[in-house]
Amino acid sequence: MRKSILLAAGLLFSISSQAQLLDIIKSTVKTKTGVDLDNPAKPKTPAATTTTSTTTTTPTKTSPINLGSLTSTQISSGLKEALSLGVTDGVKKLALTDGFLKNEAVKILMPEKLRKIDTTLRSLGMGSLADEGVKLLNRAAEDAVTEAAPIFTKAITSMTITDAKNILLSSDNAATNYLQTKTQSQLFTAFQPKVKASLGKVGADTVWKNLISKYNTFTGQAVTTDLNEYVTTETINGVFKMVAEKESGIRNTPAMRTTSILQKVFGAQDGK
Repeated sequence: MRKSILLAAGLLFSISSQAQLLDIIKSTVKTKTGVDLDNPAKPKTPAATTTTSTTTTTPTKTSPINLGSLTSTQISSGLKEALSLGVTDGVKKLALTDGFLKNEAVKILMPEKLRKIDTTLRSLGMGSLADEGVKLLNRAAEDAVTEAAPIFTKAITSMTITDAKNILLSSDNAATNYLQTKTQSQLFTAFQPKVKASLGKVGADTVWKNLISKYNTFTGQAVTTDLNEYVTTETINGVFKMVAEKESGIRNTPAMRTTSILQKVFGAQDGK
């Protein structure tokens, strides 16, 4: 019995000593580190490092054209003025001697179905006659094109305000394409008599009759063609090519906008 009491007393003493030792350790840790082991704080998680990524945004041109400052009348006037300048400038250049003949973009070549005449005549040593025939086709166009200027100019007035807005927002030669689509047949009807008169005036009809006659004699064929229709079509196409060139220049080259209305209207489409 006594032995049991002594054993229990020793165990209590041992527990008490361990408790005191643990208290000493806790006290020391708190003194040295500030950490209370009886109420330990949750370990601090290092603050998340926020990485700020800078995204460089490349500014892009806005596609819509700002027409807010333009009135419908201004847009219509600007497009019509551009076309008028194109017609005036184009006709002026084409009406000069060699205006068609020396301009490869609009030069009138021998009609396709008559080009075998050219080859045959040259093989027979008659190349000069073929050259003369082509030259006179172009001379007829150069002579007739001046008479056509009022016809082209009048056709421009058919453009509506709605048409003008759509054209401004479209491609480089949209105004020219519009004019050609709307007026091609009327222009041909009005222009053909002038071309016919010019073919006679420069002697092209006589030369070509002689040229075709010689070809038919040598080959035994009976080639014919309507030179008036051909030259009329090619002359009109030549004028439209010059108008398109002028329109593209005004759209893309500010220096070619020689009036305030052209600067205002076409300046609005520079960012598209």
